[in-house]
Amino acid sequence: MYKLRPHHGLCSAFFCGHGYSEAFTANMTDVLRRFHRDDPYLTLTVGEDCICQSCPHNCAHVCDAAEKVARYDNAVLSYCGLAPGSVLRWSAFCRRVDAEILDRGLLREICGDCAWVSICEKGNRNR
Repeated sequence: MYKLRPHHGLCSAFFCGHGYSEAFTANMTDVLRRFHRDDPYLTLTVGEDCICQSCPHNCAHVCDAAEKVARYDNAVLSYCGLAPGSVLRWSAFCRRVDAEILDRGLLREICGDCAWVSICEKGNRNR
């Protein structure tokens, strides 16, 4: 079972090979490939997850933008009717994020101050 930050459900929808570093991009590509192939169970967490592990903003297991990403995580949880520790399959989580956030046009409301939001708004969902 994988741990996943809820806001990564948004990031994953538009990921197109750009990232904070080569290591981050390679890890994100690998994680998403496994998730799409295996449809694993996830435990939603508001801490470090399998994507954060290779992020240059991960400083001693804590994001250097912890307040901002916690806000994103909590918004995703709230809109999707989930809580930290919720367990569900990757596909079920994606369907929920798509229906409750993306299909309703709420991306900018949740993460409008993210450096990557313009890429997401221009991109096509990749799931």
